[in-house]
Amino acid sequence: MNPNQDHKPDNYDDLRLEFTPLLFSSLERYLPPNLLNVPRDTKYKYMRDILRRYSTEGERTRDQKHREYRQKIISNYQPLYRELYTLNPGTFFVQSFLKAFSASDKNRDESIRSIMSEPIPGVYTFDMLQPRFCEMLLSEVENFEKWVHETKFRIMRPNTMNKYGAVLDDFGMESMLEKLMEDFVRHISKIFFLDVGGYSLDSHHGFVVEYGMDRDVELGFHVDDSEVTLNVCLGKQFTGGELFFRGVRCEKHVNSETHSEEIYDYAHFPGRAVIHRGRHRHGARATTSGHRINLLLWCRSSVFRELRKHQKEFLSWCGECQREKQARLLQSVTAKKMELLLVDGDAAS
Repeated sequence: MNPNQDHKPDNYDDLRLEFTPLLFSSLERYLPPNLLNVPRDTKYKYMRDILRRYSTEGERTRDQKHREYRQKIISNYQPLYRELYTLNPGTFFVQSFLKAFSASDKNRDESIRSIMSEPIPGVYTFDMLQPRFCEMLLSEVENFEKWVHETKFRIMRPNTMNKYGAVLDDFGMESMLEKLMEDFVRHISKIFFLDVGGYSLDSHHGFVVEYGMDRDVELGFHVDDSEVTLNVCLGKQFTGGELFFRGVRCEKHVNSETHSEEIYDYAHFPGRAVIHRGRHRHGARATTSGHRINLLLWCRSSVFRELRKHQKEFLSWCGECQREKQARLLQSVTAKKMELLLVDGDAAS
């Protein structure tokens, strides 16, 4: 419950691990104080043993099968643009985004805030990707889909809601997207989403989704399996497809009513990003013409998910939990007033 926020963790990328290397770096600050500065191997074994206790044999078997599935694709698929598979900020991002992150440590948070628009509380939009990068990534995805069709390879789609699209992690972009989360998304999340583990994002699910009359047309009302979601439109030409937001909710209140101040519709524009809590209820309206393709990065925090198991209310981020607290407080104040009035009445009589 009291992590050492100033601790600088070791890097575990060079080890062949059964869990993602970033998870160990993220967990280090939660180690007992006497283990913070011991050799990396000692810390690794301590954390690995705890993780093994928490993960079931079935989970580990599924993870192993997924790694084998992923390796089979990577061994056979020939990328169209290999430069997409290593994060290169200079060719990926627009100048305003790069400039915000290149500010000194002292001014970086304020610099990042300056490029953000917040049209409704908890939803932030900003220019992010260069047009050339969007074009290359679209071509890469088309090339991958062509390979899938020609080889008749059965792939897993991004999630249970989307029948079209591809998981970028599965054909070689995992390390690039992990770097994107670690160097950029996590810093944004530390500023705006501390209450849902933005400081400790340690895993991700990266994918593209495709919408159009011959693809998925729309997406129903839902929440994401993430703490923080980054959503960037890649193109192409389209009409419709707006995102609609309807307030942040915990599991208990996910189907509660929406209040007028929580309603917001967001129109996509190629290269422009929107970032929000995964528990921010949303959906996508119908794409009425053309094709809309978006890059999504679901960012997760194993630390936050563990802490959440031990909480009954989520007052810092669930809109309905906050309203219930206010209602209880108002009820308590009203009851106290009635009690005082009765006491005064008895005294007067």
